[in-house]
Amino acid sequence: MNIVLDVFNYTLAAILIAVALTWILLIRSMWITFRDSPFLDKFDAKPHKNPKVSIILPARNEEDFIAKCLNSLIEQDYANYEIIAIDDRSDDKTGEIIKEISQDNPKVKYVLASPKPEKWIGKNWACVEGFKKSTGELLLFTDADTAHSRKTISLAVSHLLSENLDALTVIPKMRCLDIWTKIALPVLSTFLHTRFSALRVNDASKKTGYFFGSFFIIKRETYASVGTHESVKGEIVEDGALGKKVKESGFSMKMVRGEHLVEAVWARDWPTLWHALKRLMVPLYFQSKGIAMGIFVAVLFLLFMPFPTIVYAAIFEPQSSSFAVLLAASLTAAGFVYFASIIDATKGLGLAIKYGLCAPLGSAIIVAGFASGILNAKSNRAVTWRGRTYSMANTVQNSISI
Repeated sequence: MNIVLDVFNYTLAAILIAVALTWILLIRSMWITFRDSPFLDKFDAKPHKNPKVSIILPARNEEDFIAKCLNSLIEQDYANYEIIAIDDRSDDKTGEIIKEISQDNPKVKYVLASPKPEKWIGKNWACVEGFKKSTGELLLFTDADTAHSRKTISLAVSHLLSENLDALTVIPKMRCLDIWTKIALPVLSTFLHTRFSALRVNDASKKTGYFFGSFFIIKRETYASVGTHESVKGEIVEDGALGKKVKESGFSMKMVRGEHLVEAVWARDWPTLWHALKRLMVPLYFQSKGIAMGIFVAVLFLLFMPFPTIVYAAIFEPQSSSFAVLLAASLTAAGFVYFASIIDATKGLGLAIKYGLCAPLGSAIIVAGFASGILNAKSNRAVTWRGRTYSMANTVQNSISI
């Protein structure tokens, strides 16, 4: 019995040593991303025209955020633009707020989206409804819970045209409104900084293509060429799917940092955090169940397993030297999880260090959310978003390259 237990302990210790080595690579990648990613306001500006920009702003049940977003867009220093604000059949006062603001500001055009067709995700439908009303050569898509500095559009247009890009997306500062998001996001975004880093998106040899839905600007002909949001109508991570299409189609795209210029809300409370985590796993499940399960197991060991293993090894450590080895391996792996979480909380998200120290709880939330996404992927209520519930059965989800 002791031999079997020792074999189990040493095997688990070897896995956790591999986890620690993986974390070294992830932390290195994250640090390089922070250090080398380009910025929205740092580029070689060249003379260019000032084409009309159509800002397409879909909004559903956003009464707490829409006014701030619209006001930040109205105050832009770029002269030639319009704001197409689409009320996606909201159940709250979103539509009324847009109407009221549009009456005082001719740049704002109020659009009431027609009823959403079957097999469409609501936001994707609203974006197409806004596109139909737009007249600009450039299209800037943003979210209703995003706020923009006064020079953001001018910088985005100049950056896009100076570098002859077809599309440009901006990494925003992620606002965390509730304690659960503040605890979970530092651990999660370690992977976002690596898997979907600006360096990967900007590397033509990499398959990674991604837009941040809070801010991406794209040439009208490019958007039409990839099929508009209609080509990703059933995608629940539509910004990822559209960015992937743009890159795969051979267009020139770039991702830049703009945390000091654009501010977005990633999740606003426990329910939206929970469903946001499920939304990350469901597309993977429908691409490949096996790979989705493999990724889940990898995340389970990378994020969560070091912590309960510390407790297990510490309790039984006097019984065998294998427990001492396991304890050392689990402490090392857990230390790297803490280190990565603290770096991302403080440097990436601008949060207090205490939220990075909550890594065990944050890891548990992420693993549970991912598990829920896999278990409920085929249910009639796989995803709930902005008051709508979607079934993902018989859909194609292609937002992430695996």
